[in-house]
Amino acid sequence: MDDSALPFIALATAFALLIFTLCLVGVRRFNLRRALGTVDASICMAGNSWRMGVCRYQDSDLEWFRLLSLSFRPRHSFRRSSLELLGRRKPTEEELTRLQPDVVVVELQHEGQRFMLAMRFDAYAGLSSWLEAGPVVGVGTWR
Repeated sequence: MDDSALPFIALATAFALLIFTLCLVGVRRFNLRRALGTVDASICMAGNSWRMGVCRYQDSDLEWFRLLSLSFRPRHSFRRSSLELLGRRKPTEEELTRLQPDVVVVELQHEGQRFMLAMRFDAYAGLSSWLEAGPVVGVGTWR
């Protein structure tokens, strides 16, 4: 083997790793979106920048996963009984460049920490219904 083949082998290996990683990200996204109760939603925690991801409703939790990640564990998890819907609004002019088109910004509070989710209006309607359908804390039990 001569020395001129080494750069080609290195580039081919790097390209193969890149393709493999992109395939893993695609499989993860497919598996997340295949489950019921998942919606595309960007998140902004405590004034940080917006991050794209996927929200998943569970029986007692709202989970948020990063879009470009290989982890199957949620980045943020919010207990349903501690989650409070503060309101919704249209994105500001500055936010429009960072968010998907046709979204509403939903302001939420979880255990005293405020954060925002940006999602389509029908996903917001599902979120508000999911929150309202939960049991009152201290009254009744989970079905």
